[in-house]
Amino acid sequence: MSQLPAPRQRPRPHRPAPEQEGAQPPPATSLDDVAAAVADPVRRRILEMLLDGPRSAGGIARHFTISRPAVSRHLRVLRESGIVRDEAVGRQRLYALDTSPLAELEAWTGLFTRPSGWEQRLDALDTEVRRTRRERRHAADDSADHPRAPDHQQEESA
Repeated sequence: MSQLPAPRQRPRPHRPAPEQEGAQPPPATSLDDVAAAVADPVRRRILEMLLDGPRSAGGIARHFTISRPAVSRHLRVLRESGIVRDEAVGRQRLYALDTSPLAELEAWTGLFTRPSGWEQRLDALDTEVRRTRRERRHAADDSADHPRAPDHQQEESA
């Protein structure tokens, strides 16, 4: 009887203890996890599909040309980031969207899309200019509707 060789195991990288110099940084924050999860176009497409409601892994996989195991890996990344939750229903596992983890990412990206102070001031100036023009137009329309009585002094001098 011959023995099968032991399966090869990948060596694990050495991670120094936190107190050691050069220690690895702490695990990624949830913002990093969410940002990494939505960085992939396949995962973004899955999120768009889940906007319509929960779907099974097979129902999601049929919309892609990649393998079912690849879709399962994408679903796992989304699930681990908290953007997608899963639930066993009978013999199926349904995946549903949970947008709450996206709030922190949205708040952070909002820092870069908010109008600057100058933009707000220029918008306010534009509003004032438009309002003044509108008021002048209305005043001109009112004076055209109600002409002033002729001035008696002007008639006598003529």
